[in-house]
Amino acid sequence: MPKLSINDKFIDFSDYGRPIASFLALHLSRLNVNAIQVTFTFFLAGIACVYCIQTHHFVLAALFLMLKNILDAVDGEIARITKHPSIIGRYLDSIFDFIINLLILWSILSIESSSKLTFLLAFFGIEFQCSIYNYYYVILRRRLNNDETSRILEFRKPISYHYENQKIANVLHATFLCLYVVFDALVLVLDKPALFVKQYPKWFMSLLSFLGLGFQLLIICSLLCLGLTEMILPFFAWYSIFGLFVILIRKLLVK
Repeated sequence: MPKLSINDKFIDFSDYGRPIASFLALHLSRLNVNAIQVTFTFFLAGIACVYCIQTHHFVLAALFLMLKNILDAVDGEIARITKHPSIIGRYLDSIFDFIINLLILWSILSIESSSKLTFLLAFFGIEFQCSIYNYYYVILRRRLNNDETSRILEFRKPISYHYENQKIANVLHATFLCLYVVFDALVLVLDKPALFVKQYPKWFMSLLSFLGLGFQLLIICSLLCLGLTEMILPFFAWYSIFGLFVILIRKLLVK
């Protein structure tokens, strides 16, 4: 939760890797490692995880996946430390997350007897849950400090920083939109009144954090280490129900 002040921070169960990420970012920034380089590194860690799943090295796969998750936070930390934000990096990060999630679940499908329908439901569930988490988190940041770094729906083309290539930013924005707009729009349709909520209590945001990508990857890592790969796809196929439960809680208790 680096974008929130100390007083506004809540217990984020999906952000457990932040202390390590902050430590790494501080030292890597002194070595002139930039955020984009770290983003590509976490993508390679994700690919290594997929390979290890394919070769049935599940504990090693979990280690690579956890490394990917930590590095996923490092790139943003480096951008903040060096005061060098990146439109390209933000979209590239999200695109790589989407690809890695897809490949991990597909690799699990290839070694287990789950149906393709279960695979599709699991993948839809993960992306849907992440969109729910991001939806309320973006609203919270805008309420607290008028942060418009991220938007509910990314239809408007971004204006890149002077040190970035606008054409690359446009391509990545279009790709991001194709991958995420369905999930983001669905959450908006399900709970548009959330846009007008004046205050989100910390307990609600902590509950919401169980839908964050970091917590989902922690579940996958745990099941990989336990050798319970056959449970991963069915679990996430059903876990979407919890996302709907969180939306219901918001409608009933947070107004």
